[in-house]
Amino acid sequence: MRHETFHVSGRKSMLVPSATPTRLPDTQHRSGNVLLFDGIAPLQSEWQRLEAFNPLPTQGFAFAGALQALAGPGQMRGGHRVLAVREAGRISAIAPLCRGWGPLARWRLLGARELSEPVDGLYDSAEAAGTLAGAMVRQGRPLSLDRVPVQSELVAALRRAMRWRGLVLVRPARPAPRIALTAQWREPESCFNAGRRSDFRRAARRAAEFGALAYEVIAPDPAEFDALFDEAIRIEQCGWKLKARTAIAADPAKERFFRRYLRACCEAGTLRIAFLRIGGQAVAMQLAMEAHGRFWLLKIGYDEAYSRCSPGTLLMLHTLRHAAMTGLSSYELLGNDEPWIAELWTREQAPCLRLRTYPWGLRGALALAVDGAAWLRERAVRAARLKR
Repeated sequence: MRHETFHVSGRKSMLVPSATPTRLPDTQHRSGNVLLFDGIAPLQSEWQRLEAFNPLPTQGFAFAGALQALAGPGQMRGGHRVLAVREAGRISAIAPLCRGWGPLARWRLLGARELSEPVDGLYDSAEAAGTLAGAMVRQGRPLSLDRVPVQSELVAALRRAMRWRGLVLVRPARPAPRIALTAQWREPESCFNAGRRSDFRRAARRAAEFGALAYEVIAPDPAEFDALFDEAIRIEQCGWKLKARTAIAADPAKERFFRRYLRACCEAGTLRIAFLRIGGQAVAMQLAMEAHGRFWLLKIGYDEAYSRCSPGTLLMLHTLRHAAMTGLSSYELLGNDEPWIAELWTREQAPCLRLRTYPWGLRGALALAVDGAAWLRERAVRAARLKR
């Protein structure tokens, strides 16, 4: 979650601030075994039960709740709905959908555009995913799922649900980088070549010139969360991210979201805040989660005054060692597969797909025309670059 486009206000984020019904007389509306909710609050216990089957941080109730909390009353008007499948007396699948304004706006999964992270529906079986896909298709608008994990049951289910109803296009999307943690990662330096190991030792020596090194990986108590969070985002402001306006503190809405979301993770015991301190001064930080047997890296930052000793790299080595020693199965970098990650840390990827549906009818035809024109523009730009 390091280079995200964050929209929680204005006309780009269609979220409902509570479970209060807006357009329909009841909070939930039955259509067979599919329920339609106007907010997520009534689903909390069942949502959290389904999280055990769906490990992405973006699928969590805390994540959706933090996004919803930032919405204003003017953002209602039918732009958000939560579909839930009920089977054998319990909820077996959930899809929080939102869309923009206008007749051509498409339904999408909450969180995909706000943070540009992989997202998926929640479900406890392939059958539940199939029922959920049918309900999504019956919403009557094109669907745009920009970054769905390749193993998602929802992809095949939407293909089946759209049969005879319209066109489905599935293409590769940006993968998410990851490191599978074997026993070797308990000594992470050993996973790199001699030249890279030499770089790590040089960075540690240079850091020691500033003062004694101390590493921390903290599972904070809720009472100490705010102070630690403030310290972490202060470090992030000392780097290039503030100028690029990708730092948490550069956007008040982004800061409110992360503070609320990470406080909820803290209360659940999954939050980890890591620091590298040199001479007692915090010079690098990580905001992360440990959940579902994985280490999820959410945000990173370092003080550019110490860039000569690569503090971010040294802290990454330490948290890789921590994750492996803790017995976690993988280190999930999230975000995009950026060059610095592939060059230094890993070429492993969690592949993702982009799925778009075009139902028969005017809306589907117009959506297909818009996407076709965008594809032709991209192709022309690539061709022009190749000619240079």
